[in-house]
Amino acid sequence: MKRGLSLQAALAAYRADSEPAPPPELIDPDALLTAYHPDYLRDGIATLAVGPNTDAHCPRELADLLQAEAYIDEVDLAGVEVTDTDVLVIGGGGAGCAAALAAAERGARVLLATKMRLGDSNTVMAEGGIQAAIEPDDSVQQHLQDTLRAGHHAGDPALVAALVGDGPEVIRWLIRQGMQFDQTASGDLHTRRAGGISAPRIVHCRDYTGLEMMRVLREAVTQHRGIEVWSQAPAVELLSNESGRKCVGAVLGSLDGQKLRIVRARSVILATGGIGRLHLHGFPTSNHLGATGDGLVLAYRMGAKLCDLDSFQYHPTGLVNPPYLSGKLVTEGVRAAGALLLNAEGRRFIDELQPRDVVSAAIIRECREGRGIHPETGGVGVWLDTARLERGQPGLIEQQFPKLLARSRIAGIDPRRDPVLVYPTLHYQNGGAVIDVDGATTVAGLYAAGEVAGGIHGHNRIMGNALLEIISFGRRAGFAAALAEHDRGPKKVTLEHVNQARRALTLAGLPLTRRAPQMLPAYTAPGKDIWKA
Repeated sequence: MKRGLSLQAALAAYRADSEPAPPPELIDPDALLTAYHPDYLRDGIATLAVGPNTDAHCPRELADLLQAEAYIDEVDLAGVEVTDTDVLVIGGGGAGCAAALAAAERGARVLLATKMRLGDSNTVMAEGGIQAAIEPDDSVQQHLQDTLRAGHHAGDPALVAALVGDGPEVIRWLIRQGMQFDQTASGDLHTRRAGGISAPRIVHCRDYTGLEMMRVLREAVTQHRGIEVWSQAPAVELLSNESGRKCVGAVLGSLDGQKLRIVRARSVILATGGIGRLHLHGFPTSNHLGATGDGLVLAYRMGAKLCDLDSFQYHPTGLVNPPYLSGKLVTEGVRAAGALLLNAEGRRFIDELQPRDVVSAAIIRECREGRGIHPETGGVGVWLDTARLERGQPGLIEQQFPKLLARSRIAGIDPRRDPVLVYPTLHYQNGGAVIDVDGATTVAGLYAAGEVAGGIHGHNRIMGNALLEIISFGRRAGFAAALAEHDRGPKKVTLEHVNQARRALTLAGLPLTRRAPQMLPAYTAPGKDIWKA
């Protein structure tokens, strides 16, 4: 990487009252992505040797977990307490709560088990908003086309059609739950435009939309008599029937030191989120502490097919300086409001409302080619010109982006006066478990919703579709899991799928020393099995 300007030199050269020229025309976005986007880095990529995605490529950190040994065997289940329920939801974020509410609405007994506390998830960190085609000059068809195009046409059209079709009803449902959205002076829902979309479509609650969403979902779940919640109860392993081909429950542990518990269920819904805490390619992450890919590991060992394992989203505007803000984001809504991206020379280098993968690749290019800004504390980035935005629209940052203002103030930065330094941050897992429009995976009895599921976003996600997805497909999975036809159930629950996976690892010559799921990041996990006394 070529050296750019120091932070002090870049600040000295910065002028909020200047008018930068338009960015150069982007002739070949594919070439930009291939040269600079982290998904195209070949170092650290592994080929899977076992499982339903044999011969697929994915980051080595993920491959190590997908091809790891389970923590438990059948002998560990002897004498373990058993609980029966209709639907077991694993995960307490937005998708898990939406699924639990939907299943309970259909009369199912629901047990929701969450690794940490109810609501500890990536949902609460989502700032920008939710996409829904509700404006007169917008349409569901435009939303469909925007989503497929931004995902490089790698998304499943049936899943995308279901997602965008649910958009207006998702907003109505959230309002009925008590969620607050920003409004125009006339009382209509306020919408923003975002990168990669053709019309203003983002409804929002200032810059803490996910936090407001999680507030109402958590209240609805805790107040529902048909839903039992187990907190600090990570899923250690799924349970299968005698053949190992159907999911019939899970083995849960406990972060507070208690022993294992078995939950037998007619249907299991995985809503465990993403894998940002694996820090792929060494990038910082915006993800919460529990985002270690547990659901992918459990689904894959059960035999569920995964998709797009080599596709991840790096949010363009992660904060860089001071270092303890690493992983914190500046919502895309700031760029949608008019904030520009400037390199160390004070020049625009990309249309700020290009899709996120394109913008991220352009920022990385500027920094590698010597046009980045280097603070003394380490790292590199470019300017997000919030000061020019405030100069043109006084009071906007305080009114619409209070979270950004509060976070910056803690660090001694005033984004109304000075630009902020940003660089891409690992943000979202584009792929995941293959599902149908009801959230059903390729394994009988097992459903998936939210970031652990794949097929919707293709090779890039546009802002606002994640919060829409967790409600849309969370509810779809909950309804389907509650109403699915079931046989009389297995004679017993087993770990036969674990035995089959172990044999496959042995035949492939892979070591049995690595165990997964990881539960917590390696830099926080204690040195013993976290669910055993």
